[in-house]
Amino acid sequence: MTAAGGDQVSVRGGPWWWERRRSAALDVGLAALSALECGAEGVSFAREAGIPPVAGVVLGMSAGSVLAVRRRWPAAVVVVAVAVTPAEMGFLLSVVGLYSLAASESPRRVIGSLAAVSLLGTLIATLVRTGQAAPRDPVPESWVVPFASVTMAVGLTAPPLLAGLYVGARRRLMESLRERADSLERELQLLAERAEERAEWARDEERRRIAREMHDVVAHRVSLMVVHAAALQAVVGKDPEKAALNAGLVGEMGRQALTELREMLGVLRAGAGAAGAGARASSAVASDGVAVAEDGPRPGGTPAEPLPEGPGLDDLRELVGQSAAAGMAVDLSLHGERRSYAPEVEQTAFRVVQEALTNAHKHAAGARTRVRVAYRLSELATQVENEPPPGVGPVGSAGLPSGGNGLVGMRERVSALGGVFVSGPTDEGGFRVSAVIPSD
Repeated sequence: MTAAGGDQVSVRGGPWWWERRRSAALDVGLAALSALECGAEGVSFAREAGIPPVAGVVLGMSAGSVLAVRRRWPAAVVVVAVAVTPAEMGFLLSVVGLYSLAASESPRRVIGSLAAVSLLGTLIATLVRTGQAAPRDPVPESWVVPFASVTMAVGLTAPPLLAGLYVGARRRLMESLRERADSLERELQLLAERAEERAEWARDEERRRIAREMHDVVAHRVSLMVVHAAALQAVVGKDPEKAALNAGLVGEMGRQALTELREMLGVLRAGAGAAGAGARASSAVASDGVAVAEDGPRPGGTPAEPLPEGPGLDDLRELVGQSAAAGMAVDLSLHGERRSYAPEVEQTAFRVVQEALTNAHKHAAGARTRVRVAYRLSELATQVENEPPPGVGPVGSAGLPSGGNGLVGMRERVSALGGVFVSGPTDEGGFRVSAVIPSD
C-alpha cells in the first residue's frame, strides 16, 4: 500500500507467512489438489505394498498437503516429493515443489543439489517402472527403456526448474528496479531540499549584500550632510559665505546619495521583474517535476543582477576631501606603486575607508584621522586610525545615530574576498580599522 505523500510500504494482509490472502488461497488450493491426487495414487500403492488402502490414502494425502508450505519451506516440499517418488505419487507435488524452490531465495547449491536428487529419483523410479511394464515377448531394443526413462525424468524436472529460475530472476530484477526507483526518489527529494536551502541562503546573502550597499551609501552621505548642517547652523549668522559653502556641500552630498540610491533601486526593480518571470517559469516546471538550479543564486534560475559598479581607489582623494571639507583633520598617505586590482577588490577597500571615516565622524568628531593605503603585489592593505576625540566623552558632538552594523558589514565584505579584517581601540584611546584584501 502507498501512503499519500509518503514512501511505499509493504503491508502484510495474509495469515501466517503469506503476504496476501490470495497467495494463501492459491497455496491451499494447490495443496488440496495435490492431496487428492496423492490420496488416489495411494490406493494403488497400498494394494501393491499389501497394506490397507486407508493407510495408503492417509499417506498420500499427508504428503500432498505439504504443498501448502511451499513459499515458507520449498526445500521440504521437494524432499517430500522425492521421498514419495518410488510410490508413484506426487506428480503435482514434484512439479510445483521444484518451481517454488527455483523461484525462492534459497542458495544456488541447495537448488542444484535438490534438483539433481529429484532428477535422479525420478529417473530411477521411471527406469524401474518402465522395465517392469515392458513386454517380455518380443524383447524391446536395449536403448528404448533408458531413453524413455531419461526423457520422462528430464521432462518432469527441467521445465519447472527453468520456469522457477526465470520467475525468481525476474522477481529479483523487479525488486532491484523498485529499490533503485525509491533511492532515486529519495535523492530527488534531497536535491530539492538542498536546492531550497541554497535558494534561501542566496536570498539571505542578497539581502545582506543590498543592506551593505544601502548602508554604505546612506550612512556616509547622510553623516556628512548632518555634519555640514550642524556647521551651517553654527555659522549662519556669523559667516554668510561659509554658511553658503556648507549649504552647497549639503546639497551636493544629497544629490550624490540620491543618484546612488536611484541606481540601486533601478537594479532591484529589474531584478524583481526577472525573478517574477523566473518564478512563473519554475512554477510551470514544478507541475511536471523538480527543478534544481545549480548555477544561479536566485530561485527560478535567474542569476542575481549585479549592483551598479561602485567607486574605486581613484576616488579615495575625493572621499577624503569630502571629510576634510566637513571639518575633519584627515590625512591620506599612499604607499607603493599604484597597481590595478579587480573592481570588487578596489570597491571593497573604498567602502572600508568610507565606513571608517563615517564612524570617525560619528564617534570622534574633531579627532585627527589618518588613512593609509598600501599597494602590494599580491594584496591591498588599508588602515584608518583616528586619535582620541577632543572633549570628555568617547562620542563626538555630532550626535549621529549608530546601528552597529558598520563594522559587521566591513568584515563581511573583506571576508567574502578571502581577506583579513581587524578593528579595535588603540592604546592611545583612539580607534583603528585595518583590512588586507588579496589581489586575486
